[in-house]
Parts: sequence; C-alpha cells; structure tokens
Amino acid sequence: QHGIEVTNMNEAKNYKFTKDLFNLKGIKSFYIGPNFVAVTKNKDITWNFLKTKILTFLLDYVSSNKNIIEKKQAKNDSSKKIVKNKISSDIEKIINEKVRPAVERDGGDIIFESFNKGVVYLTLRGACVGCPSSQATLKQGIENLLMHYFPQVKEVRATN
Repeated sequence: QHGIEVTNMNEAKNYKFTKDLFNLKGIKSFYIGPNFVAVTKNKDITWNFLKTKILTFLLDYVSSNKNIIEKKQAKNDSSKKIVKNKISSDIEKIINEKVRPAVERDGGDIIFESFNKGVVYLTLRGACVGCPSSQATLKQGIENLLMHYFPQVKEVRATN
C-alpha cells in the first residue's frame, strides 16, 4: 500500500479530501502516507500562517469520521503486471522492512519499482522529493545496504 502524492490540482481532484487540502492557500504539494501527511509550502507563505489552517482542516476531517481516501476499484490492467523474480521480491522485502519505516518517519516514502541488470530502481515520494540529502541517502545508505545483502546489486537509481 503506497501513499498519495499531490503536486497539482489535476492530481488533487481525484478525492474530495485531497482537493480541499490542496485548495488551502500556501500549499505547494503534499504526500499522504499510511499515518501521516507531509506538506510542502510555497516559499512566500510562513509556517505560522499555514500550520493552524492545516491542523484545523485535518482535525475536522478526522473528527467527522469520514473516509479520508476512498479506495478505488482495482482496474484489471494486465499491462501493469510485472513478473517479479526471487531476487526482486527479496530486495522489495528489505526495502519495505528496513528502509521505508525510517523514510516514513521523515515524511516521505520509497517504493521498489524493479531490478534489472544489477540496477535497483526506486521511486521517492513526499518529503524525499527534492530533499538535498535524498541522493546521499540513496547512494550511501540504501545502495550499501542492498549491496551487502545482494552481491548482484551494482547500483541504486531513483526513477522520476
């Protein structure tokens, strides 16, 4: 289960919650994780101005017992199905167990996409996108971790 990242109104309009949150003046983007919301503000807005608006908005939604995000019906799209081999499954398991919890604590998410010819492809979301230390974390932290467990891994790259 992955979070939802919203960077523009087109992405926000899928759900009432995301549309209403994105409409708050000063929000540039946000990422909804399993138990957190990470917000990026516009540069010309202060956190003091935005913080109360966001907290009030979130408390209103939670206290009204509404489903924040309705689950969409799964589309039967066979072109999206990726056959994963054993090493891909093992790499994904390590990412989910050892890396994702730490990344989520920092307001982001990391998603295993694929493993091909020695390269692990990961997608960064939420606070990780544009974070100056994300490339260092990717290269020094995650790459070293995966190379330790899997000699087949030669490199880790972020997908866009």
